[in-house]
Amino acid sequence: MPNRKQGNKAARTAERKRLRNRLVRRSVKTLVTKAKSAVDAREESAYQKTKLAISSVDKAVSKGVIHRNKGARLKSLLMRNLGKGQGATG
Repeated sequence: MPNRKQGNKAARTAERKRLRNRLVRRSVKTLVTKAKSAVDAREESAYQKTKLAISSVDKAVSKGVIHRNKGARLKSLLMRNLGKGQGATG
């Protein structure tokens, strides 16, 4: 436990931010997984799911929840998967 008033406030703020960041990171992971599985299953909605996942990655990067290099890496991975999935179908 912090000894000072400002230390307590910083601890409370950090906890709120941690919970919020965890929520954003989890939703990004879920959307990326759904997009990857849609591409693997060659669903019609694979493009829309990939677009939604990329949008969520961009939002997380702009909020500072994930690092911009990780965001770029995830977006690259999603686009590569989408290209491979479309290339195999025609």
